[in-house]
Amino acid sequence: MKFRGKMVEISSIQHFTKILQTVAKLTKVGVLRIVPTHMYFIFNERITAGGSSLWCEIPQDHYFCEFNMEGLSEEHNEIYLEFQLDNLATAFRSAQAAKSVKLKLTKKHVPCLTLEVELPSLHSHSRFVVHDVPILVIPRRLWEQFQEPSMIEFDVSLYMPSLKVVRSVVERMKNIGNCMTMLASSDGEINLCCETDTVTITTHFKDLNLTSVSAQCANKRTAECRIDIRKFNQFLLGQQINPAKVVCNVTHHQMVQFFLLHDDVSIQYFLPCIVA
Repeated sequence: MKFRGKMVEISSIQHFTKILQTVAKLTKVGVLRIVPTHMYFIFNERITAGGSSLWCEIPQDHYFCEFNMEGLSEEHNEIYLEFQLDNLATAFRSAQAAKSVKLKLTKKHVPCLTLEVELPSLHSHSRFVVHDVPILVIPRRLWEQFQEPSMIEFDVSLYMPSLKVVRSVVERMKNIGNCMTMLASSDGEINLCCETDTVTITTHFKDLNLTSVSAQCANKRTAECRIDIRKFNQFLLGQQINPAKVVCNVTHHQMVQFFLLHDDVSIQYFLPCIVA
């Protein structure tokens, strides 16, 4: 297996770094899937650890001026790598003013993702910084664990209000309890409720736009999920890509999906319903 990519646009390097930082805020260890047209950052948390999951899709031609890869075989032309995401995010932070960045699969003492950063120099000789991120190459028999989540039928689908506003609300609520109930309705409303034995706090977001999925449904629908408030807060705090739109899909008593849409990246983050 081989992989080598090169970036030269500073805006591409900086935005790719923000994507990495967003994903690294949600999980320590993740999987990078590489195919000829896309890169994907993936994680699927065990149910015992909370059961959250993420699918981040990046079209490679929006970031890389050169992109070459050879997968396991012609039939299975893919590469799956597991590593500490923060290690790669930290390496990319050193490249924010770089002339170019090369990312490649290498074999040192162990398999590595190597980041080669060419820095500006006042002299004729270029300066280079090299970061090696140890990786684990995932064997073919385990690939099925890292496929794109199937789209389930959501009961309510709404566009989220400003994430900054939601974040300020959730930041205060997390000091009250460990769980939050999210109630969404096809009337264009999302309620966030946190309660204990002594207090109940509910914040109402009204007049939200429905997505086409909910807009086509003639009947009024409501759906609620009890989710981990700290994981929700972690998601809101880590978001750095400034998405054009954020869709919230709620399946009653099953799952909440947050879908961040941007011109050159999409992120799906799933929080399962917690049974009381």
